[in-house]
Amino acid sequence: MIAVSSSSSFSPHLRVFSSSSTRPKKMDSSSVESTKSAPKIVSLKAVDATASSFADFGQVVSASPDGEFGPRDAQLDLSRGIPRFYIMNLRDRKLRFSTITHHASVTQCLGSVGGGEWYLGVAKPSIVDPINVENEDENGLVKSSCGHYYKPPHPDEVRVFRVAGPKFLKLNAGTWHAGPLFKLTEMDFYNLELSNTNAVDHTTHNFRKEDGVVFLIED
Repeated sequence: MIAVSSSSSFSPHLRVFSSSSTRPKKMDSSSVESTKSAPKIVSLKAVDATASSFADFGQVVSASPDGEFGPRDAQLDLSRGIPRFYIMNLRDRKLRFSTITHHASVTQCLGSVGGGEWYLGVAKPSIVDPINVENEDENGLVKSSCGHYYKPPHPDEVRVFRVAGPKFLKLNAGTWHAGPLFKLTEMDFYNLELSNTNAVDHTTHNFRKEDGVVFLIED
């Protein structure tokens, strides 16, 4: 495109430029901010979830002979509400995450319908007993909108587990978790929690916002 004066006489100050001009453009404040806040990508190697490897976070429950209740069964606490057992359909949950969540009032169970492979990011529970809450700001404690205090998980504390076959995970109350995540476009999962877990017991930490980190799962 050629810019010309409305006058019929030619001006010595006429500027000619094309629509593909490469003149530098001034970045607005939001562009500058997004450049400054580009997150660090942290790759985490997934390990198989076993009774021993997952012990700090909960249980891996596999098939066992029918019989009496025992330590290999899921050790549940559903005492603070009405249990909800349902199948949830999830789509497009790729192998990366930047937020992590815990439920303070229930031991949640998750497993894939049909035993398909899936992944879960986790960190140890960090809920603080109310009688131990003192100088929360100095001790780095946060009060959840659900009412309890917790210490935010550190990026170095996050682990990723791979789950496949006829088994499910029982998460201890307060275990931080990100997922289920999977390679397929769509999967179904059975989920055991309380009827109001998603409404009143859902505390989330944003690693991207608070720590400048996004996690990428390596298989």
